[in-house]
Amino acid sequence: MRNSEMHLTESDMPRSEHPNPQFYRQEYLNLNGVWEFEFDDENRGLQERWHREHTFSQRITVPFAFQSRLSGIGESSFHDIVWYRRSVEVPSSFAGKRIILHFGAVDYAATVWVNGEVAAVHEGGHTPFSADITELLRTEQNAVVVRAHDNSRDLAQPRGKQYWEEHSTSIFYTRTTGIWQTVWLEARSILHLERVKITPLLDEKAIDLNVTLGGFGTVATSAYELHVEIDFGEERIAHGRSLLTNEASTLRVSLSAGAHHSVHAWSPEQPHLYDITYSLVADGRVVDQVKGYFGLRKIAVENGKVMLNNRPYFMRMVLDQGYFPDGILTPPSDEAIRQDIELTKAMGFNGARKHQKIEDPRYLYWCDKLGLTVWGEMANTYVYSEVAVKRLVAEWQQAVERDYNHPCIVAWVPLNESWGVPGLLADHRQRAYLTSLYHLTKALDTTRLVISNDGWEHTVSDLCTIHDYESEKQVLQTRYASSDVAVSSTPGQRLVYSPGYHYRGEPIMVTEMGGISFKKSDWNGWGYSSAKSDDDFIQRYAAVVSAMIESPVIQGFCYTQLTDVEQEINGLLTYDRKPKVPLETIRAITEGRGIPADL
Repeated sequence: MRNSEMHLTESDMPRSEHPNPQFYRQEYLNLNGVWEFEFDDENRGLQERWHREHTFSQRITVPFAFQSRLSGIGESSFHDIVWYRRSVEVPSSFAGKRIILHFGAVDYAATVWVNGEVAAVHEGGHTPFSADITELLRTEQNAVVVRAHDNSRDLAQPRGKQYWEEHSTSIFYTRTTGIWQTVWLEARSILHLERVKITPLLDEKAIDLNVTLGGFGTVATSAYELHVEIDFGEERIAHGRSLLTNEASTLRVSLSAGAHHSVHAWSPEQPHLYDITYSLVADGRVVDQVKGYFGLRKIAVENGKVMLNNRPYFMRMVLDQGYFPDGILTPPSDEAIRQDIELTKAMGFNGARKHQKIEDPRYLYWCDKLGLTVWGEMANTYVYSEVAVKRLVAEWQQAVERDYNHPCIVAWVPLNESWGVPGLLADHRQRAYLTSLYHLTKALDTTRLVISNDGWEHTVSDLCTIHDYESEKQVLQTRYASSDVAVSSTPGQRLVYSPGYHYRGEPIMVTEMGGISFKKSDWNGWGYSSAKSDDDFIQRYAAVVSAMIESPVIQGFCYTQLTDVEQEINGLLTYDRKPKVPLETIRAITEGRGIPADL
């Protein structure tokens, strides 16, 4: 098949929803669907100029990685260099606008060509990038070519749970190479809103907007105006305007201008969201309009307790790996994303710790909308080196920036269980690196909690988080009877604090626990302890959860885990999202009401 002969139909368009509901322009085109595809195991593509002319021998369904069944390929062998191509016709409604090509995520390093010319180069497998391709476009069909390079064995590359061998084992899973989040086109004015950073101010009943303009100075006028309209349901809450005399500006918008209006805080129990519309005005006309939303919420630590919206909040979380049987890191549909959140809430959890994955923005959107707190966690490296540090720091900053506006995110976790800092106890450089990640994250975001090293060997953290897979309730009760005993314990034979650092009264949480294996599907696998029947599983779950809830010092827990994943069968749900025991039973235990009497 010649390159020019590939055409897409509506049925070829999986994951066609808008990828970023927080920053929505009306004119966009989703480019998910069937693309041409090629493995480049001999690294010949650059030399042979595949970006200009090549007959691709395979097809792939974007945004699914070739390792997944939903991609249409399902190949688990190493193929570290892959190429994509598709023909794009820009809609006539985009005429007169700048055309932006967006990639949600490409693992790991990507080069993008449009009509044979380089449009973008990006490194980082979990964060978005974009390019203005207006000057590269033709009037009819346009060739978009992507080369992705993902070194399967490079442990200095941020990879999270992606295994560096061909077949997954232990706590590691199948790799993801290439495009794995939505690709899309967007039309916008040459003068436009590049970014709006929303900081909620619950106590002040207001929000701060940090506005960055793109194309500043391209329209001849002395000043630009930003018009902001904020609605709650059908009610207009605020309608203001501000002059923008610089490329970056900050303004505060009150949410209680009317005496009759009280502000609505966001929480998992009441996930109130405000709609917001930004209109950029130049020379008396609207040149750009963007719609979004925000939640008004406050997360803080006071007197050893986690406070949500100025009230103590016990966090009942579940560890969520974000993997799917057919899509691996990519959810098969928007409905599948929503189902995971609804199942999480149905089991009584008010939060999810997204483990070693920068999650799809659509997941965060549904957490915002349905009400679920999230701990945002970086996909870690597995060695310490200058290269590893530079890569992780760069990508982590992009992740924090991307997700800053989501009210559901209440905590940031740059590192987990000393991954990427294996010599932490003996090497002062690695402790300095860990501490610097805490302060860097705080510098980027003062509104959320930051955990330096979730699980053990903390340096500076807002929370003291401990991983403990003990299965006996009596042992857990003794271990968490007081804060002194808790922080001096060594679950997994690991110190809670690194040398030179100590407990300073932070809220104590057990952020990995349970992990009870229970086979209820065709998958075989393992867990940290094992149940033999429904009743045995329920009793074991009740034992570890009740020990957390009854502790006088524990301020929250995170149960491992939401679903079975590949060779792990320690989920509350099977890998295909079927409950192992009744959801109502799990919910009663999770919420501290005990095992229902009718069981």
